[in-house]
Amino acid sequence: MAAVLLDGQATAREIRREVAQEVRTLKEARGIEPRLAAVLVGDNPASEAYVGMKGKACGWVGIGSETHRLPDSASQAQVEELIDQLNADPRVHGILVQHPLPGHLNETAILSRVAPAKDVDGISRSSLGALITGEEAFVSCTPLGIVELLDRYGLPIKGRHAVVVGRSIILGKPVALLLLNRHATVTICHSRTEDLAHHTRQADILVAAVGRPELITGAMIKPGAVVIDAGYNRVEGRAGDVGDVEFESARQVASHITPVPGGVGPMTIAMLLRNTLLAALRTAPRQDSL
Repeated sequence: MAAVLLDGQATAREIRREVAQEVRTLKEARGIEPRLAAVLVGDNPASEAYVGMKGKACGWVGIGSETHRLPDSASQAQVEELIDQLNADPRVHGILVQHPLPGHLNETAILSRVAPAKDVDGISRSSLGALITGEEAFVSCTPLGIVELLDRYGLPIKGRHAVVVGRSIILGKPVALLLLNRHATVTICHSRTEDLAHHTRQADILVAAVGRPELITGAMIKPGAVVIDAGYNRVEGRAGDVGDVEFESARQVASHITPVPGGVGPMTIAMLLRNTLLAALRTAPRQDSL
């Protein structure tokens, strides 16, 4: 029997409806409009498209949005000065620095310049470190979306063996920590892991986030596993995005699987909206309650 599709689009729509309702309540009860500021450096078409999608999603749920553009030649000091201004602006609750940044900039330093209370993308040193220490902080949106999708479908995490293929700071490492914090036993693999199939075939939950098109085939998957494909790859001669999992063979083995597109991607934006709402809620007077 083919795997159940984990529909990220439908789940994201449900989350957006919930966020929109809370945004309306926040505006009516406290006069606060959540606001997201995006910082875009250079003229990368993909980054322009991503920022546009996020701005449109903000409009759907009533969150204000603004985009601050700097030229490709912007210096480290200029970018950091802009972030400092946004950190100090009480109208702005969330700051999103669209990455990758131009190569001459210190991306890690810039991402970590964002105030923790406004780091709704969850990828600063402070936010990532909080995953280890257990402190309250925003969580990187794609990993958060993956765990939310598992929860919405009632798929257990506690006690399961999760294998994460990928070790980036925006996806592989934080999703591994999230799953570990939910009491999964976690194995982290990557593109240089020897005998990768040996590890992936042990996974109850398999997260593919390595950026290699169709690296994971059905033969590498444990029967009945939950497969989360977080890969988005362009392959010459093929239309649209291709995941890190070979979908047709994998769906014959897995119990549940995310499609590409329509799986993890919509959940990422939904979590960005929810994080921005939470950032605004935390600025509200404590005596009020929604």
